Amino acid sequence: MRCSRAVLLCVIAGAAATLAPPQVRAQAQWGSSGPVFQSDVEKRERQLEAERAERRKYSTMPYPKFMEGGAKPDIAPEKPPVVYLERDEPAGTIIVDTGGRKLYYVLPGRRAYAYPISVGREGFEWTGTERVSRIVSWPSWTPPPEMHKRQPGLPITVSGGLINPLGAKALYLGGTIYRIHGTNNARSIGRASSSGCFRMMNEHVVHLATLAGVGTVVRVVKDYPAVSSSAPLSSLFSGFGSSDDAKPQRSKAKSKKK
Repeated sequence: MRCSRAVLLCVIAGAAATLAPPQVRAQAQWGSSGPVFQSDVEKRERQLEAERAERRKYSTMPYPKFMEGGAKPDIAPEKPPVVYLERDEPAGTIIVDTGGRKLYYVLPGRRAYAYPISVGREGFEWTGTERVSRIVSWPSWTPPPEMHKRQPGLPITVSGGLINPLGAKALYLGGTIYRIHGTNNARSIGRASSSGCFRMMNEHVVHLATLAGVGTVVRVVKDYPAVSSSAPLSSLFSGFGSSDDAKPQRSKAKSKKK
C-alpha cells in the first residue's frame, strides 16, 4: 500500500510540473531573496527600455531657433592654487593637460596657476598648439553643423548669458571651433564631457582672461607630469620681486654714459 501511494505521488508531481507555465518551469533561478523568473526579468527590461525611450524623446526636443542667454551678471575673478614646474616653460604660456584635467598658466620662476577643467569626452580628444585669436565676454553660441547632426533640435544660436553653455568668457583657439570657456554647470568640471572645448569655472576663466591675451600660446598635451604642489629647492631663490599676475615683459637694455 505504501509503495502504491509513493508511486501515485510521483505521478501527480510529474503532472503538475508538466502543466506549469513554460517560462516558470524552465526559467526559474534562485537569487539572494528567492526564485527569479524570466518573466520578471523581461518585464524589468521593458520598463528600462520605456524609460530610455522617454529620455531620448526629451533629448531630441527642439529648442527655439534663436534663444536668449539670460542675465549677464558681473563675475569676480578668482585665483586658483599655484603649483611648481620641474621644467623651464616660457612665462605667459598656457598648457592644457587633458589627462590630468588641468590648465596651467605659466608664471615666472617655474610656477603656474593650476585651474581644474573639463576636457573632451572619448572620441573628441585632441592635442596640438594654437594661439588665442580673440577673447569675448558672455559670448554667443552657434552650434556647428556636426553638432546639429549629433543632436537634432539644437538652436541656431544662443545669445550670451547664464543659460549659454559658453559661460562668462571665451578664449578662442586659432581658427578652430575649440575654445577655453566658462561654464554654468560646476558639476561638469573635472570630467571628460565636452565636444573638444575646455570648460572652466566662470570665476577662473575671468581670472585667466586678465592674464592671457590675443596671441598667447596654448599647448594641449595628453599628459604633463612635471608639476608639484611644493616648491623645489632650485626655485627658492628665483623669482624674487616678481608678481604672481605679472605678464612676461621684455627687458630694455640701458646704455651707460661715460
